[in-house]
Amino acid sequence: MSEAQKLHVKKGDKVVVLSGKDKGKQGKIVEALPKKGKVVVEGVNKVKRHTKPSPKAPQGGIMVKEAPIASSKVMLVCPACDKPTRIKKSQLASGSFARACKKCGEVIDKDK
Repeated sequence: MSEAQKLHVKKGDKVVVLSGKDKGKQGKIVEALPKKGKVVVEGVNKVKRHTKPSPKAPQGGIMVKEAPIASSKVMLVCPACDKPTRIKKSQLASGSFARACKKCGEVIDKDK
């Protein structure tokens, strides 16, 4: 089994897509898959799945859902300055480290 990859984004982060058919689109991360190095972004990389009728979907038919996208193809959008940015590690007063915006310096992980 492949080892889990450290992702630069987390579930709930607002991101912008850097390349591919959905380039420039923004959305919230619904699910992070560190073992695969991928993330599922709301409204991005939609795929169609042909499904048989089942108890969960009695009608069956064509279902549209979001597929995972490589985490390297997304960039975090800073909640403070609302611009796509890289992240840096900044030390808090408590001694722990948190993610911070490279452009404005605002701490992104306020809960820690």
